[in-house]
Amino acid sequence: MITVNAMGDKCPVPVIKTKKAMQALTGPETIEVLVDNEISVQNVTKMASSSGGKVTSEKLGEGEYKVTIQMEGAPAASDAAEDAACIPDARGNLVVVMASDRMGEGNDELGKVLAKSFIFAVTQLEELPKTMLFYNGGATLTCEGSDCLEDLKSLEAQGVEIQTCGTCLDYYGLKEKLAVGSVTNMYSIVETMAGAAKILRP
Repeated sequence: MITVNAMGDKCPVPVIKTKKAMQALTGPETIEVLVDNEISVQNVTKMASSSGGKVTSEKLGEGEYKVTIQMEGAPAASDAAEDAACIPDARGNLVVVMASDRMGEGNDELGKVLAKSFIFAVTQLEELPKTMLFYNGGATLTCEGSDCLEDLKSLEAQGVEIQTCGTCLDYYGLKEKLAVGSVTNMYSIVETMAGAAKILRP
């Protein structure tokens, strides 16, 4: 495990430090990058993904984020200046709504697989959503035991607001098991959806 401490560093320093650590690899290795803001998470994630790394990220606390990169070896030579470019905030005014723990109608197990795949696909969008709303059966996706937590934590670390209906958590007895994001209410859900430029609902 290699740790890159980029806390307090401004763009493009976290990207440059991470790139140097990746180029020094001689075999498979995991790199942990510590940063203090969501934009750095987005920039490091984009660079590492384009270099062939498997990337996840997590918000550890206020102003504390961890990006984990799994590499098979040093990346191919590329334009360092382009890799280190600071991109603007990758979030748009898109709201993703998850009203169920499964996607589509038919086989329930297939529906759950599709829902997990859908959330992973959201992590790969060029423009990330501003907010993801979870209610009714969708509330289970943000709680302990969910197969989607790794992807949702990665989205949260990049600044995506993960909000789950508090009434739904109470109904399913899950309020103490919320594992990512925050609790919201119906008024806030309606307000968020009303102010969205686009709503994506699988």
